[in-house]
Amino acid sequence: MTTRISDAYITNRSWFRSVLNNQPVVLCRTSALECLQLFNGYAGEKTIDVYTKSHGSSENVNYRILNSFDNIEIVRIGDISCTSANQTFNDMLSDFNNIDEQSLIEALATYYYANNESFDGLNIIPENTECFESIRNWAIEYYDD
Repeated sequence: MTTRISDAYITNRSWFRSVLNNQPVVLCRTSALECLQLFNGYAGEKTIDVYTKSHGSSENVNYRILNSFDNIEIVRIGDISCTSANQTFNDMLSDFNNIDEQSLIEALATYYYANNESFDGLNIIPENTECFESIRNWAIEYYDD
């Protein structure tokens, strides 16, 4: 079943709550960035990215099946679970060729400027360092005129 798009809601979080309806999932990737308010999202957004232990019934939810949530950093924002900023950035960097690059760059830029023009608080795992270094300047320059 296809659910409503984000435009039917005042906030992305209310959209997530409505579509996911208390399913045991963890928002990830672009959806986590939106929940963490590191990325504003898109008008008319249709797709939600989640980690879950079993496939759900919504056609516009990307269900990424995991055996366990034990190896991912999860934060709770109200009644929504999402991956932490570190987890989300690392997940997206490790699969860079298959992600929404716009959301990642904007989120890194938001993080950078919210943290006194620094990425020091991020814990980029060694496997992702090369990818991060290749895009970090895009993030730093993102809000420049």
